[in-house]
Amino acid sequence: MSDTPDPHSARQRQSALLRSYWRKNLILMGGCLTVWALAGLGCGVLWADWLNRWNLPGTGYPLGFWFAHQGAIIVFVLTILVYALIMNRLDAWHHRELAHTGTEGGAQ
Repeated sequence: MSDTPDPHSARQRQSALLRSYWRKNLILMGGCLTVWALAGLGCGVLWADWLNRWNLPGTGYPLGFWFAHQGAIIVFVLTILVYALIMNRLDAWHHRELAHTGTEGGAQ
């Protein structure tokens, strides 16, 4: 028996890691898009009349109006920030896992 790793099993591990990475990325993107749609379309358009029953504290503006004009943009920017932070952690994890397989930047 030799101590050299089997390149075929390393490729299989790399392929599994890539599938896992993209699955997590797609789940995160789907969640971010859902939050964005709920804030932009939901709160800013569909439920604006219902939200207008309340005022944004300290401003006197109706909440639905605020979401339509500023709130959805703020939620969008915060969603981008959350996505970037989570993806940085996911990328670091992915690179560590690839380094353990010995295939980082290697065979495809």
